[in-house]
Amino acid sequence: MSNDFHDNLPILVGCGDVTDMATPIEAGRSPYDLIAQAARLALADTGAPGIGAAIDTLAMLRLFSDTSPRFRTKLGASTNPPRSISRRLGIDPARHIYTSPGGNMPQYLVNLFAEQITRGEMRAALIVGGEALRTQYNGERAGIDASWDENPGGTSDFLGDERRAWSDHEETHGMRAAIVMYPLIENAIRGDRKRDIGVHLQSMGRLFEHFATVAAGNPLATRREGYSAAKLATISPDNRWVGYPYPRLMNANPYIDQAAAVVITSVGAARELGIPEDKWVYLHGCADGTDHWFVSEREQLGRSPAMHRGVRRALDMAGKTLDGIDMFDIYSCFPSAVEIACGEIGLAEDDPRGLTVTGGLPFFGGPGNAYVLHSISEMIRQARKRRGAFGLVTANGNYITKHSWGIYSTTPNAAPWQREEPKRLQAELDALPKAPFTETPSGAARIESYTVMYGKKGAEFGIVIGREDATGRRFLSNVPNDPAALADLQDKEGLGRPGTVTRDGDRNLFVPE
Repeated sequence: MSNDFHDNLPILVGCGDVTDMATPIEAGRSPYDLIAQAARLALADTGAPGIGAAIDTLAMLRLFSDTSPRFRTKLGASTNPPRSISRRLGIDPARHIYTSPGGNMPQYLVNLFAEQITRGEMRAALIVGGEALRTQYNGERAGIDASWDENPGGTSDFLGDERRAWSDHEETHGMRAAIVMYPLIENAIRGDRKRDIGVHLQSMGRLFEHFATVAAGNPLATRREGYSAAKLATISPDNRWVGYPYPRLMNANPYIDQAAAVVITSVGAARELGIPEDKWVYLHGCADGTDHWFVSEREQLGRSPAMHRGVRRALDMAGKTLDGIDMFDIYSCFPSAVEIACGEIGLAEDDPRGLTVTGGLPFFGGPGNAYVLHSISEMIRQARKRRGAFGLVTANGNYITKHSWGIYSTTPNAAPWQREEPKRLQAELDALPKAPFTETPSGAARIESYTVMYGKKGAEFGIVIGREDATGRRFLSNVPNDPAALADLQDKEGLGRPGTVTRDGDRNLFVPE
């Protein structure tokens, strides 16, 4: 193999993770402090004293407090979060990046930076992210005396897709948060599998029991109880409904303090910097793709053409089949994300290789847009331990919307690194049909999917995705907002249930028969 070809190969050479569930809330530790700690660990992990000076790009994943009104903080914020990190580290990269929201973004950045490194456009990058939502949430409730306001100066570049994750019409009907969208997707999957709720709850419990078991053995996980399938599927005071059909323990756990960081560079730069070869992990395959942007547009609510096609692009690039993958971390914010991924990839939900190396977002922890950075970091460690093994990381942003994939191994690439232009896959995905849709339905209709959303005191509102009988057009609606109507929607099988849809001001109202 020629020197030029090998020297230009992109490699991941450092990783670091922090899970802090012990520091007293009164300490008011900011996400910037937590992320900087993970970054120091990643830089030290390279074994190269000069690595900090070699970093020319620092990219930070967007904080949830800068992403969603639900997580906005009263404790203040940095005017330039990436520069707040580099100042703490004592480094001065030429470029700072603050990304768009999305759980896909950690793998997206690795894929993009690998290409830029291969082209000689970047020497080394530090990718960081995390959340201090445990401290933020409990600190605000307790009224702690802390301020996270800081002004490190300068500006950062923006990277990612700026589009909002939901449509105005979806928002009108309460379809905005992930805890609403994924239950709607889940009930559609249940319909596709022709299961009643009891059978499906048990199936989801069995699926997530495996994730909880991995988390129980991971010292970085936030929930290490090793929940059984029965516990996960049983409604109880500590496992109440959140968005039907999901109890609390089947939801990603964002109220944690976690951060991660990885370092990516080239083989040539690693040699110059003196990074030992036993630290090198190669990116063999990757891809990025987006399903139709709004959930209500998608022809089948329980499918993902982007997952189906994108993972094959990544496998083809790596010269691998699914049988040649030894380890997986499947994005797991809710059971539906895993069920769809397994179906589209062609992976059994009980595959003996396992579906996670971390324990997943409900049990390892769900630090906002940064979870997949932990997936990648753990995959780096696992690849170093199992030399020659291949690991697949899947990443998912918004609501089964934005997807990225990466295939990792300590085995060097056998050919020059070159990925297919992502626009080719995206053009295929954009050309796929959308569901017929109306914002103003009327008359006889049937439920395609539904959810009942809960607060701590009980059911609060219900959402129906339906189809008009006469036209087959999809519509969005709510149900009458009274306890009897909400109980009726949940107590009787809703899938395929007939009723009448009418206009109620700016929204639609569905009354089941």
